Amino acid sequence: MNKKILLAFIFFVPFQLFSQEQWNLKACIAYGLKNNRNSTVYENEKRAADAKAKEALADYLPKVSLTGTLDNNLKVQESVIPGGVFGPDPIRVAFSQKYNSNAQAQLDQTIYDQSLLTGLKASKYNKQQAEVNIRKSEETIIYNIGNAYYQIYVYREQLRLLKENLGTYRGQVNIFKLQVEKGVTLQKDLDKVTVDYNNAISQIRIAESNLTLSQNQLKYEMGYPISSALPVDSVSQQDVAIHIDATNSNDLASPFVVGNRVDYRLSEINARLLDIDEKRIKAGAMPKLTGYARYGAVGFGNSIGPAFKDLSPFSAVGLKLSIPIFDFFRRNAQYNQAKYKSLNATENLKLDEGKYELEYENAKTKINNARQNLESDSRNIQLAESVFKTTDLQYRKGVTDLTEWLTAQNSIKESQNNYLNSLFSFYQAKLDLEKASGNLKTFYTSL
Repeated sequence: MNKKILLAFIFFVPFQLFSQEQWNLKACIAYGLKNNRNSTVYENEKRAADAKAKEALADYLPKVSLTGTLDNNLKVQESVIPGGVFGPDPIRVAFSQKYNSNAQAQLDQTIYDQSLLTGLKASKYNKQQAEVNIRKSEETIIYNIGNAYYQIYVYREQLRLLKENLGTYRGQVNIFKLQVEKGVTLQKDLDKVTVDYNNAISQIRIAESNLTLSQNQLKYEMGYPISSALPVDSVSQQDVAIHIDATNSNDLASPFVVGNRVDYRLSEINARLLDIDEKRIKAGAMPKLTGYARYGAVGFGNSIGPAFKDLSPFSAVGLKLSIPIFDFFRRNAQYNQAKYKSLNATENLKLDEGKYELEYENAKTKINNARQNLESDSRNIQLAESVFKTTDLQYRKGVTDLTEWLTAQNSIKESQNNYLNSLFSFYQAKLDLEKASGNLKTFYTSL
């Protein structure tokens, strides 16, 4: 008795552990958001945007530079003092020696540069752009994982239905084999059913291959090791019914908000960046004021040693005003380019608003149609199965022939194919609607 309990425990515990490891859609998406390589790429882009903002700010911060030189004057330059200054004749004199050392430190501080001030405004939008790109990457991951996950469910449903059909054909083949052996049925009737039986086997192989491909696709979208097993928790028939019932016209009646679309928000940020660039180029025509402070020392000597010993210090502070005058044509051409790019970005923003609203309205229409088709095709399977049961009973009683039996069975297969197509179309339309409304993250959190 104890051995039986132990064996039951050994077989039961692994099954429980396996069942706990089933991955539902939310778990798959959560894993993908953490492990998909695109997440790392866009996180790095965000860090790059932060660094770019610091770079832009650095242009308005003090700059300190150190310079040092040592000249070996192979031939010392001489100057001439005209005659009559220190005597009647001109005097040649060198104001330097063979070696000349110079070291200085200089601090430069931009006091006013409207071009830089305008450019600093772009830093905020560069950060926003990086953050929105992360959001876009997350939505892409959610959409792709959802699509692959639902494909797995559809192929599993297809396999389930195909195996049911295979069982029906197998049973009929076995019956016909006995009848052929007894001589009450023709071989051609057995061959007809055997053809459909073999076709069902081929279709199962194709569905199994498609299931494997969709599982690999899901692993790829999640950033999950391809070679590792991923026990996906299929959506049950009850869940499908709940999803269909939940997707009604009331849920789709919420107003469309174009600002929820990450693509639109990226276009908005791009338009603002182009507007800032236009103003920055225009500000380049304004004067620039810079302050500086300098301190250093200079030394001379006929050998290297004295050039570094007897140093004469010097220092200076001052202001530098730069007024661009003769670069008007170049700057004006740049300004016009930036202006028209900014105008086009504004127009494209208006076009995008209409385009995204159109996508949303089309997505609503598609999911309504998909829901109705799925409900209709689901009922058609039940009707086809009911017709087949009646036809099968009539065939067994000899009231109808094999052609009617095969026709009824083929009607089941046709209704099943329509159902599977409608099922995937429904899930595809659901994801498309969430994407069109900009609510993919809300969809994920609500799972």
